[in-house]
Amino acid sequence: MSEVRLENVEFAWPGGAPMAFDVVARPGAFTAVLGASGSGKSTMLALVAGFETPSRGRVLIGNDDVTDRPPWERPMSVLFQDNNLFAHLNAERNVALGATVALRPAPHDLEVARVALAQVGLCGYGKRMPGTLSGGERQRVALARALLRKAPVLLLDEPFSGLGPGLRNEMLALLCALKDENAMTVLIVTHEPGDALALDADVLFVDAGHVVARGTAAALLGEGAPAPVRRWLGAMS
Repeated sequence: MSEVRLENVEFAWPGGAPMAFDVVARPGAFTAVLGASGSGKSTMLALVAGFETPSRGRVLIGNDDVTDRPPWERPMSVLFQDNNLFAHLNAERNVALGATVALRPAPHDLEVARVALAQVGLCGYGKRMPGTLSGGERQRVALARALLRKAPVLLLDEPFSGLGPGLRNEMLALLCALKDENAMTVLIVTHEPGDALALDADVLFVDAGHVVARGTAAALLGEGAPAPVRRWLGAMS
């Protein structure tokens, strides 16, 4: 299990206001990043992933300073809302890309991919094309590909926002099981407070590029929620 730390990290988009993050995601736990649109949630995740580089500070995964490493050299997997499946590859070949960059994977890679598909409840779906799958099934394929990397850290940016309540709850339950099974540290950006509660997550509440509240989901989203969180919850209701 690996801790994720943004240590005195500063960043600004061209012409934008400065952002500053000094946060820790506990090893083996869920950390939910909440806040309004444009608050800096996805930027925080991009700094962890290496898609953006801080102007100051350090990014650490475990004991390793990864600040200057490109995304593909960081011990993590990333899952986005649009799942990024290749439409011309079937499910097992999409998943196999988590183990190999070859578009013609070896038989062993395909077998490992089929095992990963079974792990997310898609046994027998290997030959299906992405266009024939439901939204929840496509997200499961993408999750299986992420798991195949065997990375200790999983980053998710609004991964289930396109799903209905039933499928969303199903995916959250699956994520809980897989997190424990694979001993992962998971950071998830979401607009839904219910996601943080369902995952029993630590919460980082972001406003204007800064973490203005932090604590457990039960504490931050309950009756005693701090003022910034109450305003956000009120705007959503």
